[in-house]
Amino acid sequence: MVTLLLDQTQLEIVLSPIERASTFHRHNVRIAREHITRVQLTDDAWTWLRGVPGPGTHIPGILAAGTWKGAGTTDFVLIRRRRPSVVIDLDGDEQYQRLILTTRHGLALTQALRLEVTDEPADVADIASTAPVPLPKQRQRPVIRPRPA
Repeated sequence: MVTLLLDQTQLEIVLSPIERASTFHRHNVRIAREHITRVQLTDDAWTWLRGVPGPGTHIPGILAAGTWKGAGTTDFVLIRRRRPSVVIDLDGDEQYQRLILTTRHGLALTQALRLEVTDEPADVADIASTAPVPLPKQRQRPVIRPRPA
């Protein structure tokens, strides 16, 4: 699972040494926050793949990692098996048009992107856990009255 760090200016995808080797990236992936246009949660990230790995690692159904190039698109992909994932669409980024990541913190990421955060990078799960949680609206149950005789 990738670690996602967020501050006021950027989203950073922190890669472990194994993830660096499988994605063929020497450094963490940094995306300016202003380039993020949409974040979607998905249970099957494999359906979002477009193009071919170049450079990257692809073991069908098990691992897709690295840069994926399609017809006029370049995506950063890090998918493991069939686990919950997040799809982040970008606009204006010079390197990628989309990020597809397997992470259990997808919901926390969507919540953290809506909040004002500090200048120091923090894990998205920590940011979302400190945010106020809206309470669900109480539904009024219908009153059932007996029919008149």
